[in-house]
Amino acid sequence: MDRDFIATLVIDFFVAFGVIIGGALIGGIGAFLIGNPPLKTIHDLAASLKIWALVAAIGGTFDAITSLERGLFYGTHDDIFKTLFMIFAALCGAHTGTTLIQWITQEHIGQ
Repeated sequence: MDRDFIATLVIDFFVAFGVIIGGALIGGIGAFLIGNPPLKTIHDLAASLKIWALVAAIGGTFDAITSLERGLFYGTHDDIFKTLFMIFAALCGAHTGTTLIQWITQEHIGQ
């Protein structure tokens, strides 16, 4: 793996992480302003934003599907592995963000 690809993996991780943290916290501010419980809203948003964090991190699903297609039908297996690594890095970032939100809010304890 070259440096550029590793840099892409790190960026994908932190973009997904940032979507979860930022979306949940800003949504919590919105919940506070309308009178809903902010910690419960933050916890719920962190879980529901995972798929959107993944899509934002890999730059949209069309590019990933095109890379997978190129790898499957044209024999460039490097594209398949690179796309899978990018998806995995984004999933790790989204999961880390969700776990951090759950740890901070402690909402999962009462469930």
